[in-house]
Amino acid sequence: MRIQKRKEMLKGEKMQGTMMKILGLTGLFCFWVVAGIPAFAAEYPTKPISLVVPYPAGGSTDVTGRVLAAAAKKYLNQPVIVENKGGGGGTVGPNLVIAKPADGYTIGIMASTTVTISWHMGKCNFNPIDDVKHIMRYTGYLYGFVVRADSPWKTFPDYVKHVKANPDKVSYGTTGVGTGPHLAMEQISFLTGMKMTHVPYKGGAECNSALLGGHVDSVSDSTSWGPLVDAGKFRLLVVYTATRSARYPDVPTLKELGIDMVFPSPLEIMGP
Repeated sequence: MRIQKRKEMLKGEKMQGTMMKILGLTGLFCFWVVAGIPAFAAEYPTKPISLVVPYPAGGSTDVTGRVLAAAAKKYLNQPVIVENKGGGGGTVGPNLVIAKPADGYTIGIMASTTVTISWHMGKCNFNPIDDVKHIMRYTGYLYGFVVRADSPWKTFPDYVKHVKANPDKVSYGTTGVGTGPHLAMEQISFLTGMKMTHVPYKGGAECNSALLGGHVDSVSDSTSWGPLVDAGKFRLLVVYTATRSARYPDVPTLKELGIDMVFPSPLEIMGP
């Protein structure tokens, strides 16, 4: 009982620490936005600011974006309005932002790895390096692989063994074709010899609903699955980071399981 309480306390402390980091970064974010607009710095902002999130509401990108938006109002004295513009594997949102005037009133979130890969695949009609104002990197995705808690797979090696014995019969959902979670899983499949059926969705919330409803067998995504893992409805089998997650210290990395890959994905605030 004491051990369980201690774990809960540690998890709370880690979450609080994460929130404090986000709030601290919000101050830097506000400074950089203002500093980047010298002609308007004295009076900026005089109206609400739009923050374009490139995925639907309810996913991990949306959650962090809303935390930033709420905290930024304290420093800017103007509301930061979140606008969800999903689609195109995370490229629609940034594409809308760069078409706006560079006046600081429309900014966005960009998943750097995903968009850069999309550019090289010819799926992105803007250059994510040269055509974007890079304001700040504020966090990064924790990618991982989840199944329902009542699934027969207790570990990722169990899952791999089953899939290899049943090629093309097991499905996994992601936030879209060409997104980080999709490409990461394709790489994992190549390294392990798995053959699966990919089912793309528009965002993390849709992936979670599909897994809960039994429409897919598993999901590769960032921490939009976090609350459901914490609630005991999903089982997190593996994370794609170089080291174990502080939030889920009992969950192994791919490297620990003998799969030689790491898949980081930073998130940034960008503008036109």
